[in-house]
Amino acid sequence: MTHSDSNAPVGANDSTEHTPIDTHTERLPILPLRDMVAFPMMKIPVIIAGSSATLVEEAMASDRMVGLLTVKDADVEEPQPEHLYDVGTTAKILHVRNKGDGPVVALLEGAHRFRVSAWHSGGPYLEADILRTPEVLEPGNELEALQRQLKTTVKDVLSMTPNTPEEALEVISQFDDALQLTYVAATNVNLSAETRQSLLEIDSVVDKIRELLAHLSHEKEMLDIGRRIQSEIREKMDNSKREFFLRQQLDAIKKELGETESGSAESDEYRDRITQSRMSDEARKEALKEMERLEQMSPQSAEYPMIRTYLDWLLDLPWAAVSEERGDVPAARGVLDSDHFGLEEVKERLIEFIAVRSLMKERNSLENPGDTGAMGVILCLVGPPGVGKTSLGRSVARAMGREFTRMSLGGVRDESEIRGHRRTYIGAMPGRIIQGIKRAGTRNPVFMLDEIDKIGQDWRGDPSSALLEVLDPAQNSAFRDHYLDVDFDLSDVIFIATANQLDTIPGPLRDRMEIIQIDGYTEMEKLQIAKRHLIPRQIMAHSLREDEVTFMEDAVLKIIRDYTREAGVRSLERHLAAICRKGIVHLNEQGWTHVVITDAMVRQYLKRERFESEISEAIRIPGIATGLAVTSVGGDILYIEASKMAGKGRLTLTGKLGDVMKESAEIAFSYVRSKAEQLHIDPDIFETTDVHLHVPAGALPKDGPSAGVAMVMALAGLFTNRPVRSDVGITGEITLRGRVLPVGGIKMKVLAAHRAGLSTVILPRRNEKDLDDIPREVADAMTFILAERLDDVLEAAF
Repeated sequence: MTHSDSNAPVGANDSTEHTPIDTHTERLPILPLRDMVAFPMMKIPVIIAGSSATLVEEAMASDRMVGLLTVKDADVEEPQPEHLYDVGTTAKILHVRNKGDGPVVALLEGAHRFRVSAWHSGGPYLEADILRTPEVLEPGNELEALQRQLKTTVKDVLSMTPNTPEEALEVISQFDDALQLTYVAATNVNLSAETRQSLLEIDSVVDKIRELLAHLSHEKEMLDIGRRIQSEIREKMDNSKREFFLRQQLDAIKKELGETESGSAESDEYRDRITQSRMSDEARKEALKEMERLEQMSPQSAEYPMIRTYLDWLLDLPWAAVSEERGDVPAARGVLDSDHFGLEEVKERLIEFIAVRSLMKERNSLENPGDTGAMGVILCLVGPPGVGKTSLGRSVARAMGREFTRMSLGGVRDESEIRGHRRTYIGAMPGRIIQGIKRAGTRNPVFMLDEIDKIGQDWRGDPSSALLEVLDPAQNSAFRDHYLDVDFDLSDVIFIATANQLDTIPGPLRDRMEIIQIDGYTEMEKLQIAKRHLIPRQIMAHSLREDEVTFMEDAVLKIIRDYTREAGVRSLERHLAAICRKGIVHLNEQGWTHVVITDAMVRQYLKRERFESEISEAIRIPGIATGLAVTSVGGDILYIEASKMAGKGRLTLTGKLGDVMKESAEIAFSYVRSKAEQLHIDPDIFETTDVHLHVPAGALPKDGPSAGVAMVMALAGLFTNRPVRSDVGITGEITLRGRVLPVGGIKMKVLAAHRAGLSTVILPRRNEKDLDDIPREVADAMTFILAERLDDVLEAAF
């Protein structure tokens, strides 16, 4: 006897071929099935027990074929032929698995439909002669229409049946064989064994589908009625009674835990703080509204800590706390001079800034209280790294008696970093402007916006646009952070921005700021900075005493010239720190009591020099000129090399040049060709010669028109076979007519030429006014040649 295995999957096999008509009988062992009907082309898991185990063993030893018939009455223990239906399915035993001491589980695959023609008795199990009875397939429009309707109905029924996997719906759509689809549907929907047996006994496939559709429609209606009944039951629940019951339970739980009193005490504390705070009327109204929500909410609610955090932010902000500002200009000058050496123009502008604010605050408070519009100037310090931009901001705060806070904008790409996140988001918090104000503890600090040129933007917004309101004195008196959602007055905050270059700062943002250019230090300034600030700071940082380490002036100059080449002093300070560490080792290991740092000891401590004077290797071959450039880290020299070879007059440019610089090279080449006779160059050589123009440091991008004159000199020297002077630095833009146009960054370029050891600089005549910015010691050490036309440059550079 066999039973169905309810835990095993039931599905179709891969075969879609129908058995051809066969009139002869064959003898098969009969395996009775209880509470299930086997269909052709379907896989059937069964549990084998009793005499059926012998049947399966012998079938496995032969061709593995058996006949499957369903028992009419499931209560019969040992079914006989009269207890079985006459129509069944032949099946092949795929495999058998023994569950230990329990029954045997077999997986069979239905093959063909059959009808019993005669029974055989006397054996250990049932046997019968069977006649295969294939189903009648009637192709046509009717069959196709019924097949489509069957697919739709089966999907509807399965989608309404609980726990039906999505894969079952997809499998139904894949069957194109009408008979196979019918048997798959009958197997996987809820039908009785009698209904399935009647479907198996129908010969016509069309009639099978019609009968199955009738049963499926009834099943679909029953499922729909059941769903409506469940929905009506849920809707009839008394929500008010349910809520009342839950609140009674919650109050009882709170009483047992003793939370009612503590919650009330916390609410009273918040109310007292709100009442005593000096926040604006709008903020107080918002705080009280959130306080009422908090009192009606359980401490276990997910929103409870969010409201508490919001109230804490409102209460912790310095709504009325201000620093008493000092307007003593001599004292402010003393602070700036003690903190920074050099930078006279920058310090003078900061002194003017402090003096104007002091005067306007004093007079506005008497004549026009509340008018501080002209005091809202935003300063932007622009210069190479290490020149003291951030420390200047700290000095301004110290000089004015204000708190100092800073925010680094490098890499900020999210607008919410400036304006904050709305409270609907999990983990929301105010923007970094409000965070900085809270950190400072006053509403009038000196707020430094560091690296404002390195703000990015992406799909999360444009932070530079959010800064427009912050830096506009006409708007920032009512700055509204998304998290707080109330106005906060930023008009008393002194904003100072820093940047390495102006090009990457958006135009509208740059328009709101006054640019103060810091171009870098000369050697003598670096020497004084090291003696006054860097060396004492490093001695203190390394726990040394002043009588234990002494730096000679020649040693510091050697570090500046041979180990650092920068506009600022950061690298210089790192090398001074390295020497202090080496000195400590000698004090400990060799028992020294005092270390004198000379230029020889610098060579011993720091090993070989990193830099050497650029003119130590004089340029003796034609085709090389020394240009001057401005980079994000200050001024620098730029070698331009030209080479010629046999060819067809082509110009090749390398060195990662930008479009503007490529155009300058083409203009320079065209100018040299146009002046061939004047330069004593054979004009025919341009038709048979290719020129390659290269600017070294090819990994670094370069652009701008400033190298145009230097490119002309390199090409002219190449074709005239005359080397350009190696002690001459050249800058300036050119035109096709040979005019030399002005360029920017003269001070930084001249300082770079001085650091590199050049003695002469060729500049456009219209840049003569920029020479006033050059430090005196640099100007005295160099020769400046002012050129209006390229003819002037050609005379001076060869």
